Amino acid sequence: MDNQTLELAQQKIGHTFSDRELLVEALTHASIADSRVLSNERLEFLGDAVLGMVVCEHLFSEFPDLLEGDMTKIKSAAVSRRTCAVIADSLGLTDLLKLGKGMQTHHTLPSSLAAAALESIIGAVYLDGGYEAARDFLMPHLAPFIQRSATSGHQHNFKSVLQHVAQEQMDATPMYILLDEKGPDHAKCFEVCVQIGADRYESSWGASKKQAEQQAALNALNALGILETDENGEVTLVNGEETAAAG
Repeated sequence: MDNQTLELAQQKIGHTFSDRELLVEALTHASIADSRVLSNERLEFLGDAVLGMVVCEHLFSEFPDLLEGDMTKIKSAAVSRRTCAVIADSLGLTDLLKLGKGMQTHHTLPSSLAAAALESIIGAVYLDGGYEAARDFLMPHLAPFIQRSATSGHQHNFKSVLQHVAQEQMDATPMYILLDEKGPDHAKCFEVCVQIGADRYESSWGASKKQAEQQAALNALNALGILETDENGEVTLVNGEETAAAG
């Protein structure tokens, strides 16, 4: 593999390799390697594990209110082959791959090949520069996918989404205020609003404090323009693709 290709690859990845042989291996497809052991398949295996660790650490630190099941759902979307393929294509990694003649004749390479290329690069960066280097390479590309999945509504944890948005964009932590409660002890309803800094958002009633807080968080997300709720109760990420029912 010529130096010009390696230099271009390093520019796209944003990492200068101390051991360039790792980069060569990451870009060598099994269709041209003398042995599959010399192809990028082993690095792909390692990169898949590193990718999962990076996403898990990010979810754990950035979304402290998410339950294990919620984090699993977001992780599944963030580390999917489709997501990896999109990132690989955006970086132009498939154009740099060393392929066998049979593969080179394909006008459009399969998305699985692009996803594998990204995971191979992750593995190579990890071995060359360590975990932090791999994380620094990944997160700028992964963050939008994680945020979209977290705010899609599928997790129904609007409190966690609001806390993340408030801390990232407003440098503040949401406060939930109990305004009223009605009904007998066995069937109470609660009215809660959320306040961020000096701003207080529309309140909401719920059959439990937790339910009222979730709906109040949704009201705030709507007011902030992060989510939109239509007349049918469908929640949509603004400028996003995912939808879910709010009820």
